[in-house]
Amino acid sequence: MNNNLQDKVILITGGAKRVGAAICRLLHADGANLMIHYRTSVHEARALQSELNLQRPNSVAIIQGDLLNLAVSPSLITETVSRFGKLDVLINNASTYYPTELGQIGEQEWEDLTGSNLKAPLFLSQSAAPELRKTNGCIVNITDMHVERPKKGYIVYSVAKAGLVTLTKSLAHELAPEVRVNAVAPGPVLWPEDNPQFDEVYRQRVISQTLLKRIGEGNDVAKAVRFLIQDAPFITGQIIAVDGGRSLNL
Repeated sequence: MNNNLQDKVILITGGAKRVGAAICRLLHADGANLMIHYRTSVHEARALQSELNLQRPNSVAIIQGDLLNLAVSPSLITETVSRFGKLDVLINNASTYYPTELGQIGEQEWEDLTGSNLKAPLFLSQSAAPELRKTNGCIVNITDMHVERPKKGYIVYSVAKAGLVTLTKSLAHELAPEVRVNAVAPGPVLWPEDNPQFDEVYRQRVISQTLLKRIGEGNDVAKAVRFLIQDAPFITGQIIAVDGGRSLNL
């Protein structure tokens, strides 16, 4: 623990498990206070809160909310500020991910995938902007390496994440000079859960296309997020790929 983020207040969406939880653990170890948002992962959120508060009492709070409901965005900000007194960092990590075949795409899939991956980050960032300006804070969005070369069968997800890249750059313009806005674009980092498409044959093919010949870990993404928060005061509007070089081989 180096305490480089001591007294920083960070709100992270979808922070209860997987990559989100890895980000939470690393930033908390560096001294940050966390407001961890979740939608349905209440057991995971409570367990993570208990784990981290044992290490540093009263340093982590959790909050539930459906980000597709626009009324939730301002409440996340006000609850965070009410609990910790300020907001230094917003991490838009929450995401919905599943395939959508052209010819079978319905409005529900569109609203869900663009809602979680694009609409929610926009409106949450808008709500957070006044507080982030007060602290000269920053926003970190979690995008995807596939925005430049869309993955077949995932058209709506790919469009939404591509929009998030443009949103990152637009917000960097809109919120400068007080607030920096950047993004991390993970590649093969943790396999999706309970998806038969990601069988052993698929996994070995992905690994073979990755320059480093392995998949990444949640902590690889977390370290990139930490860099953008604490070690990049002259970086804004940028996208950092954390993909083991796979994007060079697609």
